[in-house]
Amino acid sequence: MLEFEDGPRASVPAEIPPVSTHDFYDFEAKYIDSADGVVPAPLTEEQTERVRELAVRAFEAASCEGLVRADFFLLDSGEFVINEINTMPGFTPISMYPRMWQESGVSYPELVDRLIQAALRRPTGLR
Repeated sequence: MLEFEDGPRASVPAEIPPVSTHDFYDFEAKYIDSADGVVPAPLTEEQTERVRELAVRAFEAASCEGLVRADFFLLDSGEFVINEINTMPGFTPISMYPRMWQESGVSYPELVDRLIQAALRRPTGLR
């Protein structure tokens, strides 16, 4: 999710496939064995639109600002269940968040600029 002038938008979704050598997606699986994400996720067009819609709703429901990465599980029934809203996702050029936006047509420098512009649009002080 990224805050644009006209409201939040969702990037293309990504998938983190199961790590077959680990029983649990722990620190070692994520950072040492570096499970690669698939961008964009292999979803149908309908599933893609649905998860993007749900991500926007989660962003708005939690009164988020700037950026978040909303993570979902896709159940065997075809329903999406939110797992977490990550308010400060990884932001290196190889992190999942910038990769999803790159695939959505927003380059890394443009992503940084959009975040700065979103911050400048907000009033100062406590909210």
